[in-house]
Parts: sequence; structure tokens; C-alpha cells
Amino acid sequence: MALLAIFTGQGYMKDMYETLRRESDFEHKPPPGLMFHVVSFEKSGNTMHAVEIWESEEQLNNMISTRLMPLVQKHKMPLMKMETYQVHNINAFPEIDKHRIIPM
Repeated sequence: MALLAIFTGQGYMKDMYETLRRESDFEHKPPPGLMFHVVSFEKSGNTMHAVEIWESEEQLNNMISTRLMPLVQKHKMPLMKMETYQVHNINAFPEIDKHRIIPM
């Protein structure tokens, strides 16, 4: 069953996220099991919220340990809080494509 992961990064600014995004290159080399990824920032600009949908908890944990944490440690970024929930339903609509930073 699919898994919803919600990350909250206190002290994460857009440049920090862009560093993680660029160095992990997940848009061109998505980790196995990642189906959906969206990020927003609070108005203050120093708290990030990321929402992802994964095929399994095992795949999420593998990405965290092999791709995310090495970059967080390399750049001495604060740890993020993570909550997970089993997905009940997923819908995605064509309008989603116009909000991509990098087209697929």
C-alpha cells in the first residue's frame, strides 16, 4: 500500500532545498518507489514542508539513508521532522504539469 510522507524542515530555506534538489538529482534519477514530490515554504521563508507519496515504507527509508541523509550531513543542515500515513486515495490531474520547475 502507498505511503504519504510529510517532512517539516525548521530552518530550511529555499537555497538549502535547491542544494538538496540539485545534488540528489531526483528529477532525472528518481529513487525507486517515489511517485510524487511537492515542496512549499512558510511566508517567513525559513520552514520547508515537503509532501511525498511512496510505493512502500522500505523504499522511503532507503532513499533517506542512502541519498538524503548523506547530503544533509555533508551540508550540516538540520534534521527534518517526518510523519507517515497509509494512502487511501491518489488523484493527479493534468494541471499539475504547469507547476514543475523542471519538465519531465
